[in-house]
Amino acid sequence: MIYAKIIWDYMLMHHEIQKMDAIFLLGSNAIRTVDRAAELYHQGYSNFIICSGGNGKDSKYSKTEAEVFSEKLIELGIPKEKILLEKQATNTGENILFTEKLLKEKGLDFKSFILVQKPYMERRVYATFKKQWSNKETRFIVTSPKLSYEEFMTNDEEYKNKILEVMIGDLQRIKEYPKLGFQIEQEIPNDVLSAWQKLVDLGYVKYFLN
Repeated sequence: MIYAKIIWDYMLMHHEIQKMDAIFLLGSNAIRTVDRAAELYHQGYSNFIICSGGNGKDSKYSKTEAEVFSEKLIELGIPKEKILLEKQATNTGENILFTEKLLKEKGLDFKSFILVQKPYMERRVYATFKKQWSNKETRFIVTSPKLSYEEFMTNDEEYKNKILEVMIGDLQRIKEYPKLGFQIEQEIPNDVLSAWQKLVDLGYVKYFLN
């Protein structure tokens, strides 16, 4: 769907990967983000991976997202002692706030991060981290599985509709959350807003703000 592809492309940050103190893997139902985090670790971009995530409202796991992700990381060859778990967060803001608290409790002074999330959530993660991480000197970049829109989508109509609904909800948050102090403000091009409105009119509003 052309409207969805326009929004997908806007959500990607296209940051250049560089070595950082830690890889910060934010929880979700998209297990493919774990593969990206493991890939970055094995390529030498960092020596630690933080897994942050409890049981979100749409969680499909019996364990916390952090536990599920860490178990897969270990299967992919990441040493257990190189993985840190934050198991309480239920949304992006909590991923950031609770992880910062965890690192302080452990006496870890990481000054730079590679944030890993789904492709269509890169921009929201960037905007939230930029606003809510307390040390504004901290450096960070955002990345995701290296998959195109066509590769990420499957033939499962229910799954595709879920992604559309999440993207529509996330773009609304990119518009509205700066007013609430949750994210930095970002420019949204007119073609992206137009595509968003088309999908809203088609009924993809499950994750709209109340």
